[in-house]
Amino acid sequence: MSRFLGIDYGSKRVGLALSDESKTLAFPKTILSNDPNLFSAIKKICAEENIEAAVVGESLDKGGKPNPIMKEINKFREKFSKEINLPIYSEPEIWTSAEARRISVKARPSPKGIRPSLDRRPVDASAAALILQRFLEKKKFDEAH
Repeated sequence: MSRFLGIDYGSKRVGLALSDESKTLAFPKTILSNDPNLFSAIKKICAEENIEAAVVGESLDKGGKPNPIMKEINKFREKFSKEINLPIYSEPEIWTSAEARRISVKARPSPKGIRPSLDRRPVDASAAALILQRFLEKKKFDEAH
């Protein structure tokens, strides 16, 4: 059975998440460096995990307008479509990193001396899981109605 891949694109790191085979739940997978090896690493994961489509976070501001990183995300989407040849969908990612950080702080204590609000450990894979989970829930809702 196939899965969906969730992607939280960043200029330095790219978080990846996978759906379960029923395409109901999303789970953090890994964080990759945004470097020249990025697409070969994603392609390998797509093959190993039998990915049928990807969902990338769409970075919009509170007013629904594209953030500056959207130009990079759109270039990423184009390259993904050419190099990996799978459908790629968009899902608004507003507040996913903040939500992932909040969940992370609750799940594990920060190192001594670091307040949770200042904890800057990468949460890109968790943010990718949140993006993918939102997409999966909308997809199930649309299929039911």
